[in-house]
Amino acid sequence: MRATASSAFEMKKPEHLLMVADSEHDANMLYAVGMFVPDPFIFLRTRGRDYVVMSDLEIDRARKQAPHCRVLPLSRYQQKLRGEGVKRPGFADVIPALLRERGIRRVVVPQDFPFGLASDLQRRGIGVKARLGSFFPAREFKSAAEVRMLSAALLMAEIGMAEAIQVLGRAKISKGRRLMYHDVPLTSEKLRAVIDTAILQAGGLAAHTIVAGGKQGCDPHEEGYGPLCANEPIILDIFPRSRKTGYFGDITRTVVRGRANEPIRKLYDTVLQGQKLAFQKMRPGMPTAEVHQAVQEYFVKEGYRTGKRKGSMQGFFHGTGHGLGLEIHESPRVGPTSAGILQAGQVVTVEPGLYYPEIGGVRLEDVALVTKGRPRNLTRFEKALEI
Repeated sequence: MRATASSAFEMKKPEHLLMVADSEHDANMLYAVGMFVPDPFIFLRTRGRDYVVMSDLEIDRARKQAPHCRVLPLSRYQQKLRGEGVKRPGFADVIPALLRERGIRRVVVPQDFPFGLASDLQRRGIGVKARLGSFFPAREFKSAAEVRMLSAALLMAEIGMAEAIQVLGRAKISKGRRLMYHDVPLTSEKLRAVIDTAILQAGGLAAHTIVAGGKQGCDPHEEGYGPLCANEPIILDIFPRSRKTGYFGDITRTVVRGRANEPIRKLYDTVLQGQKLAFQKMRPGMPTAEVHQAVQEYFVKEGYRTGKRKGSMQGFFHGTGHGLGLEIHESPRVGPTSAGILQAGQVVTVEPGLYYPEIGGVRLEDVALVTKGRPRNLTRFEKALEI
C-alpha cells in the first residue's frame, strides 16, 4: 500500500514530521504506515527513519504490517513517566519524551493536527509548525503499485455499476413511466442498495452512492430518492473504498431506461465530447485550469451556457475533475480556479456534466492516469445512454 517511504519529496529538508491520528480515517497516516488502526497513535519521521508508538494491543500487528517502521510500545513510555510523577501520561507527555530521546525540539505537523495537543506540546517546550499544503507531496504521484490498487477499487465501482445497469434493463415500464422490478416500484433507494451490496461483496465499502433520476440529477450531489422513471436520465455516481487498501474508485454513468428524447441525446453527446476533449488535454505541463476552460468553452460553443436561472445554477458549474487516491478528493483539482500543473504520475477523474431542469442532468466520469504521453484511461466500463 505504502509506495514511497522516504521519497525525495520528504528528504529535501531535515524536518521532523509528527502526526497523531488513526489511520482508519486519516489518509496521511494510512499512507505513512500502510495499515489500518482504529485509534489514534503517534508517528514520527526523522532523519530518514519512521517510528510509530503503539498500544500493546497493536504492537505485534504493526511489526508485521508496517515493517518499514520501528515500533515502540506506548506502555513503556507511560510506565517511565509514571515513575517520574506523571499520574496519567497522555500523548502530550509521551511525545516530548520520544523527541527528547532523539534530540528533537521542533516538529512539523499536518494542518489538521489537534490544536489542543499542539498547545500542550508548545507549553512543554516543543516547537510546532504546521506544513502548508500537502503533508506528503509524494501522495500526488502514484507508483505502479498504487495504480494497481486504484484500478482494483475502480473495478469494485464498475461491478456496482454493472449490477445497476442489469437491474434497470430488467425493470418493466408501467403506467406513468414508473419502473417496476419484481412487481414493485424501483426506487433510487432500492437501486442504491443493489449497488452497495455488490460492492461490499467485491471487497469495497460504498457510501453516499448517487442514483438520481430526472430533475434530481441537476443537483450533482443529490443522492436520489423515490421512484425511478423511464425515458429520463438517471445519473449513477459510484465511489467505493477498498476495505483492503483504503484506495478509492470513482465512476459515473448517465443512462435512460427506455427511449431518450432528442434534447437528452444532444446533452449526452455534448458531455461525451467534452470528456474526450478533456482527455486530450491531460498532458504533462498543462495547467489544470486550462483543461477545465477548454471544456467550458466547448459547452458554450454548443449552446450550453452556465449561470443562475430562477435561483438555481444550470449548465456546467462544477470542476472537470479531481485527484483520486486514499481520499476521494485529492490534489490536483481540475477546475476554474485550480492552480496546478499536470504531471506524469497523477491520477485524476474526468467528469464534465451539464444540468438543466427542463431536460435533466448528464455526467460522465472516468479516471485518467497522466503519463509522459497520452493519458491512460483506467476505466473500462462502457458508455451507453439507452438501456
